[in-house]
Amino acid sequence: MQQVTLPRKLVNQVLAHAQSCPQQEVCGLLSAKNGTPARVYKIPNAATDPAVLFDMHAPALIQAFKEIRERGERLFAIYHSHPGSAPRPSAADQAQLAYPQALYLIVSLDEQGVLQLNGFRCTDETTSTLEQVELVITE
Repeated sequence: MQQVTLPRKLVNQVLAHAQSCPQQEVCGLLSAKNGTPARVYKIPNAATDPAVLFDMHAPALIQAFKEIRERGERLFAIYHSHPGSAPRPSAADQAQLAYPQALYLIVSLDEQGVLQLNGFRCTDETTSTLEQVELVITE
């Protein structure tokens, strides 16, 4: 299983974002500078049913990509939460796989108050196959 290292500071920001809206899916991006995860970009969820879907608000997403580019960073990960299900990609998640080179992070709020975070990488762009990676959290 592939390992991906994430700074605890960024993981805590993603988890706090998920906890701030426990009844709906939250979403956002992580950027990296020189290959190292650097920043969290929270993006509003514009889905018609945000309790079970996420759709990043287009103007906010464009603005985030602009800031990433201006800072000399690159897209590292896309994250979203599952308020009522396990931290595994749903069929809808796989269907909207737009950046196959990015890490996909899913936060679950479904485990009796215990947050779970899993990471996935696309292994086959033609079938949108995602395989779990091991997340290593560093200080």
